[in-house]
Amino acid sequence: MITIKHFLIDESGLELSEYAISVALLAVLLIVAFTQLGSTIKSKLEALAASFIS
Repeated sequence: MITIKHFLIDESGLELSEYAISVALLAVLLIVAFTQLGSTIKSKLEALAASFIS
């Protein structure tokens, strides 16, 4: 019975889930940022290549 009471009082699992949510959110933000950055770099390189051709 003491083990169950200790389990209900312990909040270390809550901290772990908060870290997991933070890491997942950070991963999504990085994917979006790199996707947008990749599109920008691609358009700049295509414009640069077009200027060499003409």
